[in-house]
This record gives sequence, structure tokens and C-alpha cells, in this order.
Amino acid sequence: MELTAEQQLIQDTVRDFVEKEVAETVDEHDEAQTFPEDVWDGLAELDLTGLTVPEEYGGFDADEVTYSIVNEELARGHLAVATALSVHCLATSCIRQFGTDEHRDEWLPEMVDGRPVGAFALSEPDAGSNPAEMSTEARLEDGEYVINGKKQWITNGKRAGVVILFAKTDRDDPDTVTQFLVPKDTPGLEVGKKEDKLGLRASDTTTLIFDDVRIPEENRLTEVGDGLKAAFSILTGGRIAIASQAVGVAQAALDAAVSYANEREQFGEPIINHQAIAHKLADMQTNVQAARLLTRDAARKNDDGLDPQAASMAKYFASETAVDVADEAVQVHGGYGYTKDFDVERYYRDAKITTIYEGTSEIQKEVISRHLGE
Repeated sequence: MELTAEQQLIQDTVRDFVEKEVAETVDEHDEAQTFPEDVWDGLAELDLTGLTVPEEYGGFDADEVTYSIVNEELARGHLAVATALSVHCLATSCIRQFGTDEHRDEWLPEMVDGRPVGAFALSEPDAGSNPAEMSTEARLEDGEYVINGKKQWITNGKRAGVVILFAKTDRDDPDTVTQFLVPKDTPGLEVGKKEDKLGLRASDTTTLIFDDVRIPEENRLTEVGDGLKAAFSILTGGRIAIASQAVGVAQAALDAAVSYANEREQFGEPIINHQAIAHKLADMQTNVQAARLLTRDAARKNDDGLDPQAASMAKYFASETAVDVADEAVQVHGGYGYTKDFDVERYYRDAKITTIYEGTSEIQKEVISRHLGE
């Protein structure tokens, strides 16, 4: 699938940015579990923090294929950065699609400039794959919603300045899930535990605790009960972003394996000349390209309207491919691949999360099977 001249230019620009501004500090931030804020500021300078924001608010208003390309290239350099940006874009997309003109005027121009950072609060400790089981409640009292509950696995949880929150207006009624906009500095909203993760370690993943948090009634973004429908529509595009990130990680692992196989000699010649390694790399190359094509196809379809099956197929196949390719890249490196001296160790740790967040592989197969025959 050929890119347009503009899409090619954006790909080249992001790739150049990653090579010059991101690559050198990846291991440092991964080890320290700190987010590279200077990189975030660089993304803002490139207008990438406004990817899903209309031009009238200063945004990029990118099509789905462009959005996919940006996510792939960023993840090829640093998955934590790509994840932070995609979640920020989930938040701006919610405000764009469900907010009032006042919401858009107040929040989008500043979010285009990178601050405040957006967060997306759907999952809970006891409600992950089935968000209808959430217990967070937003009770209407005298023109204000009073929010109590706890959200978990929140990317940008500590960094965020605004939270897109999903809560029930009646804790006992799953049909009352509603979407709200909550400024991060609202009294009663606290950042809880920061997760110590296997991979994606530079991305802050926290809990958010809501203790009698009060927001004005006008901060409700959807009609009461329309929250899950809104979440699933936004997450269809989000799953294409995760598929793109998985392709980026897989490509990085493949590149590292090919480079090492050309340099490493055993039995008097580079190991890429040995059939066992050459065929392994051939399988990796084929699967990465297949994942990319499936993801680009889903992106193009999503430009024409929501296609949950295409998004889920892309997310499922690309994320599983990322895990398999990263695994094989470690194997190509042998003992060196198991050390922090080589990047494939990080790719291996990072790849796994793409099969989990924004819907596990098992959930993606459920979505795919529900749409068979359509």
C-alpha cells in the first residue's frame, strides 16, 4: 500500500526525530522509569500532540493512516513515548467528538501544545475486559457530579492535566456508564500507586483515586448511559494505534536481528549465511510486513467509518507478531540477547504489553468472531 507524498514526508520526519532526539536516551529512561519530557516537548513542536485535533483548534487533523504511521515510527524508537501520545490522542478525540464547543475551545488548543497531557480512565481493579462491571460512581447533587471510585492501569496517570473518566451515575446499574471530563487538579483526585512493570517502564502507569471529587454538571461529555458506546467507538481507532506500535516494535527487533546476524561470525562466516538463521529472519520479515499491511488496511477502512473487526484483526495479529519477532530476535543474538547490552532485551519486554492493553488478544478474537459474515 503506497503512501501519499505527505504521508511519506511525515514518516521521514518522525523517523528522523526518533533517531536524533529519542534513541540515545531510551535505555536511560527505561532503567530509571522516567518519562522523557523533552521528547514530549519535541512532539509538541512537530504538532504531533495535536494529531487528532481539528485544524480550527490548531491541530493536525491527521487521517487514520497518518496516525498509524506516526505510532509505528515512534514505537520503533521508544514504545513508552508512542503509548503516551496515543493515550493523549484518545483524550483529545473524546473532547473533539463528544464535548461541547465550550469544552473544545477550553481544552483542545492547549492540548495541541502538549500541555495539559490527557489520560483515559476506563479500567478498574475489578473491571478490565468487561468495563460494564466498573464500580466508580458519579452521583448528581445540586448541579454537580460527586465522583467516588478507583481507576487502574492509567497511562499518563501522573503526568496528565485532564482525565477522560468513565463512571456510572448509578453504581448498581451497568446501563448508566457515562463519560466525564475531569481536570487533574480537582480536589479529591489523587494519583495512587505507580506500577513497576516488566516493560514499557518509562511510561507512568498509575491508579487514580476519586474521593468525593466534584465537577460541574456541564463536564459530562455524553448522555447518561452512552459512555460505553463512546468508549468502544474511540477504542476502535485506539486499537489501530496499538497495532501500529506493535509493528514498530517488531520492525525494530527485526532490524536489530538482521544487523547482528550480518556482524556475528560462527564457523568462519556471518551467521546470516547459515540456513537456520536465514530462514528465521525470512519468517520474521514476512510476518512484520503482513502485520503492517493488515494495520494499514484497518486504518484506511476506519477513515471511511468504524470497522471494529478490521481494527481487532490488526491489533491481534500485529501484537502477537511483535511478541514472536522479539522472541526470535533474542534467539538470534544468543546469550547476548539476554543482556541489557543489546536492545532486543527491551523489545522483548515491551512487546508483550501490546497483546494486553486496549483489549487483550482474547478480547480481539471475540470481536472478530462476532463480526464474521458481515
